[in-house]
Amino acid sequence: MVIEMGSSVTAADPRAGERIRADDRAHVFHSWSAQGQINPLPVAGALGCWFWDYEGNRYLDFSSQLMNVSIGHQHPKMVAAIKEQADRLCTIGPSMANDKRGELARMLSEIAGGDLDMAFFTNGGAEANENAIRIARLYTGRHKVMASYRSYHGATAGAITLTGDPRRWPSEPGIPGVVRFNGPYAYRSSFHAGDDAQECERALAHVEEVLMFEGAHTVAAIIVEPIVGTNGILVPPDGYLQGLRSICDRHGILLICDEVMAGFGRAGAWFAHQLWDVTPDLISCAKGINSGYVPLGALIISRRIAEVFSDRPFPGGLTYSGHPLACASAVASINAFREEGIVENSRRIGDEVFAPELGALVARHPSVGEVRGRGCFWGVELVKSKASREMLVPFNASGPDAALVGALTKAALAKGLSLFIHWNVVIVAPPLVITPDEARHGVAILDDVLAIADEAAAAAG
Repeated sequence: MVIEMGSSVTAADPRAGERIRADDRAHVFHSWSAQGQINPLPVAGALGCWFWDYEGNRYLDFSSQLMNVSIGHQHPKMVAAIKEQADRLCTIGPSMANDKRGELARMLSEIAGGDLDMAFFTNGGAEANENAIRIARLYTGRHKVMASYRSYHGATAGAITLTGDPRRWPSEPGIPGVVRFNGPYAYRSSFHAGDDAQECERALAHVEEVLMFEGAHTVAAIIVEPIVGTNGILVPPDGYLQGLRSICDRHGILLICDEVMAGFGRAGAWFAHQLWDVTPDLISCAKGINSGYVPLGALIISRRIAEVFSDRPFPGGLTYSGHPLACASAVASINAFREEGIVENSRRIGDEVFAPELGALVARHPSVGEVRGRGCFWGVELVKSKASREMLVPFNASGPDAALVGALTKAALAKGLSLFIHWNVVIVAPPLVITPDEARHGVAILDDVLAIADEAAAAAG
């Protein structure tokens, strides 16, 4: 069998797939996994919104791998930029000036707007958040950082402490000074709110109360995902981010927006916080900055904060900060986004396809409690009962409790759809170059496999 997609041609080679699988199982230690309970799929190639295995099976990538391949697989402008940079200069230390590093920093300042016009480059999002904490503490002279439950900020020591889901538990005790609060989640309101407006009001009052108990004068920063990612695709109610900005301004606290997942067009805007016309003090980003073609993250810094370090050394650094290959790919990505209207396509697909098509699943499936999202960033929440809203897959489920996740994922893959499911939320986050027909094709397969969730919900009831 031969797979043809555009200019990419790959011959099926099952023996090669088995060799790759054998090496992987014998020697690769995988993240977030019980090593003996996984069976990774050997991938032979990818193009656009699709990838394929050595058996000749094609899969629509409905999660952009880990919500990072925003520009799609093997984008020719990205590949060409990496090749060109490799021919010219593969690497140079961060203490030197490099054309692509400087160009990317300038482009990030243009996208971020306001006085967010300095960039510190990292290898990924976790390191960007680590340095955001460091800068906030040094700038304010305070030590506490407020972070919400139902959040994820990375797996390094500081970032995992910030994280508000169970992935942090095995790493505790973490760094000192992190204070938790509840963010808005109207469908499962911690504040017994009756609507979005009430949820917003009460969530902000809760933040004020935590600050009262902790001492606002001890808090350096509040870090939030403008749209919460793997913990449910939680879109804040209108006014919430503006309210946080006001609280931070009133108490001299920095607002850090973790845009690692929601940034670079994922939510239909360059950065998700821009949907609410809010300007943070620091933006951490990665993933969509160059779609993971070469590891890269960045912390975008307000000029007034950066100026504190004009005559004072910043006590942080990375060997590969602003790596030329990574920066070259990011420059090419931002140019492609602009030339090809990729942010606009994300917004259009969200408004015209995902909002109505995914929204219709609520009426069709007893197991679907709510659908929410923006752009190409959606969550389908699964419940045992629409009346009780009890999670179909329990919080922090593993082993037998998480069997439904495996069943849904396997059923979708058998039909040619690659899904990412976190507990009871199916995350729909395809590459932003997806076409309307591809998006509808993916939703149709999801619609089909949700019959498994309906059966589980009926059995649970």
